[in-house]
Amino acid sequence: QVQLVESGGGLVPPGGSLRLSCVASRMIFSTFITKHMAWYRQAPGKQRELVASITGGGSTDYVDSVRGRFTISRHNSKKTVYLQMNSLKPEDTAVYYCNIYGSTDFWGQGTQVTVSS
Repeated sequence: QVQLVESGGGLVPPGGSLRLSCVASRMIFSTFITKHMAWYRQAPGKQRELVASITGGGSTDYVDSVRGRFTISRHNSKKTVYLQMNSLKPEDTAVYYCNIYGSTDFWGQGTQVTVSS
């Protein structure tokens, strides 16, 4: 059983920044460091989409709409994945979820990001 807990969302004006965290507290270190992790988001009225991913080796990828603005990273000793979001736009408004890349059976509660003035 894997439990991932997202945090860090909130209300931010356009152009602002947020840093999301995803903690895999129940996963042992030796397992966490091998996992390909990802951030997803679901905006109002839209399907859930993959935003960013990071492999166990640290290779990253991004959806085009956030490339250059968002940075995914991981701190393995803390078993945590981060999503640094800069230059936020209203269209970034969504519930953001963390998960093991490619896993769709289980989702956490996510964290709400609202970009509005």
